[in-house]
Amino acid sequence: MSKVAILSALVALTQARFGQEQVPCPAIQALGAFGNPGQAGTLAGQCPGVLLAGANACAKLSLADDIITQLGTDPQVIAAAQGLVNAEKNFNPFAEAIPTICSEAGLPASAELQGIIPLVDPDVTGSDVQNANAAASLANPLNGGGSVADLSIQGGFSNFTTQDVAGAKAAAAGVAAAGAGAGAAAGNNANQNANQNAGGEQAVQCAGAGAAADNEADNEADNEADNEAANDNAGANAGVQQSSIAGLDFGKCVPTIDFQLGRPGRKADEGTFLPTDELVAKGQQDALNVNIIINRVCDQLTNVCEANQAAKDACDQAQTEAAGLGAKDPATADFFNQALGFA
Repeated sequence: MSKVAILSALVALTQARFGQEQVPCPAIQALGAFGNPGQAGTLAGQCPGVLLAGANACAKLSLADDIITQLGTDPQVIAAAQGLVNAEKNFNPFAEAIPTICSEAGLPASAELQGIIPLVDPDVTGSDVQNANAAASLANPLNGGGSVADLSIQGGFSNFTTQDVAGAKAAAAGVAAAGAGAGAAAGNNANQNANQNAGGEQAVQCAGAGAAADNEADNEADNEADNEAANDNAGANAGVQQSSIAGLDFGKCVPTIDFQLGRPGRKADEGTFLPTDELVAKGQQDALNVNIIINRVCDQLTNVCEANQAAKDACDQAQTEAAGLGAKDPATADFFNQALGFA
């Protein structure tokens, strides 16, 4: 398979699930009647960022806890927080082939949120089991204790990577033995069904040959994508912080922005945005409108940063999403930074 075809397929996969990070957010935004003025809006502004591919898998659970801590335990508040715990987190097919699920046993801490597990991308092998369990867990939270990752494995899904609050990752099979047993049972059932439906030994042989061919094609695609990412990142300047998203090379620049109150020439309570990288920010004044600053960042990727095309495209996409938040607060800056792979 050609490099162009592989990359086109990966881009198509990414676009097919684009927007998942927005699904639970309107329900949080609608909680304006609870808590102190502005709290619900700030929490809603953080919502998309914790569901992006580059976000820590535990971040959305912490945010769900914050929703209940700050806004209370009204049924509407609880439902919105539960929806966030249950929400599908994006994953970047350029960097990984399976989703990431939080393995921190203390999250979520709120009793109202425990026992709920997340949905995963329906293209992931085993997602039918996980998504059925996840949907059911909203009405009937799972028992068994442990982390969200543990509960997922106990339900028969282990095709994911675990991640703790510090960012450390591991294979899901190492979290609980129950997952391996469930996976083996599912595999045996699948083999029995294949033998019955395919017509005996000859069909099994054909299936095996097809699987080998599929594996070979998958390996080729993985190798091509990895080589492409390695070649892209090889041109990055030494000493410059790199994006955590494979394939994004921002060259000489770190394309992050920040939000601060009381910059020079501003009132003490007036917040503005500004690029954090000196090369990007050179000659640029701070602005109340985040779109002005992000536009500067994206332009400088071409003008001075020597970024690759994937990085430029990612910046344009992140600009569109950040502008849609409409909030003037640090969460908007964090959202943009996380979208480009910078915590």
